Amino acid sequence: MGLLDFAHHEHIDSWYHHTASGPTFAPLHDALDADVCVVGGGYTGLSAALELAERGLNVVLLEGARLGWAASGRNGGQVLTDIACGMDSVRAQLGADAARAIWDMSVEAVHLVGERCARYQIDADLRWGYFHAALKPRQMHELARWQASAAQDYGYSAYRLIEQDEVASQVASPRYIGGLYDPGCGQLHPLKYALGLAAAAVNAGVRVYEHSPALRIHPGTPSVVHSEHGQVRARHVVLACNSHIGQLAPSLAAKIMPVGTYMIATAPLGQARAQALIPGQVAVCDSNFVLDYFRLSADHRLLFGGKVSYSGLPPANLQAAMRRDMLKVFPQLADVAIDSGWGGFVDITQSRAPHFGQLPGNLWFAQGFSGHGVALTGLAGKLMAEAICGTPQRFALFSRFRHTSFPGGRWLRTPALVLAMLYYRMRDRL
Repeated sequence: MGLLDFAHHEHIDSWYHHTASGPTFAPLHDALDADVCVVGGGYTGLSAALELAERGLNVVLLEGARLGWAASGRNGGQVLTDIACGMDSVRAQLGADAARAIWDMSVEAVHLVGERCARYQIDADLRWGYFHAALKPRQMHELARWQASAAQDYGYSAYRLIEQDEVASQVASPRYIGGLYDPGCGQLHPLKYALGLAAAAVNAGVRVYEHSPALRIHPGTPSVVHSEHGQVRARHVVLACNSHIGQLAPSLAAKIMPVGTYMIATAPLGQARAQALIPGQVAVCDSNFVLDYFRLSADHRLLFGGKVSYSGLPPANLQAAMRRDMLKVFPQLADVAIDSGWGGFVDITQSRAPHFGQLPGNLWFAQGFSGHGVALTGLAGKLMAEAICGTPQRFALFSRFRHTSFPGGRWLRTPALVLAMLYYRMRDRL
């Protein structure tokens, strides 16, 4: 099974795809004028388009394949606070006051998911509760330290430390020695959520075109976005392409690295057996650098993710490889079949901090969510809409993160990253 590219054009064959449905949209075959052209129909682009349209702007959205086709339609579905680099890194780079503001916005991002599901009646199987599991005493110590810092430095006191004798109340696995429970984070069906945002955007007046990849942009006043059979003239352009930015904006592509992530869905377990695995039906993620993450589906399957590939090549025999990892966590599932497996790219930055900013010609961008984007992408769209409408302060705070290009250029950065990741894989074993 290969990773995603635009040649496939349709949603990847996944459990998500088989349990979600939405309208299709025609390709662009015209020359249009708009206040804003949004390039990319994932969470970031859909959020920006929705926010802008509700502020009264004329918005066109171009998607190269299908809405929610890339990471937004097949991720782990975990709705989390924080950003991937961690708040210690934010504080070291931007200072205590900026770190507190960014933390508060990460909490806002999670609340925004719940608010949108309620406001737009998006049935995305949203549930609250998250367990960050520890495998080793070192990881348990780090979680306890973060619990104290979250309360003292960020005013977040929702965490509860789970000791080993309580682990079974969260997850029935012999693998974990404790962890941190957070009632404020959660999980959802990612493709249902993306399609729900799309419906809300269309109802707000956004003109959507699928199978219309942006091929080139001529910055100016207005900027012109060209697709194969049409073009959009707009005062502002939002680039929400993430790992598929490619040659559309080479300076942005150099700051991110596509990384393969993978998931499997078991056969239905039945309600009793499923809830015995995860009694509180929380989303679970472990504390390794190369991590496992999993949760229960609405139809009582286990959805299990992990097996990150920094080479861009999927594991051989993906379903069998993922099943072996699953059985390390839940050996009691040895008799359970795997119904589907899938994978694709997410984008990471070198620092794991998100990369927001503006290019000449009123081109706005947000990328590099580094596997932590289900909630933060929605906030990114909102912040870009704020900036375009004249209040850029919150967007500008995120744009203060310093970013460097991956070493080695387009052809050598992948092997360089593979070598670097060997260190973290070894550290996970200690």
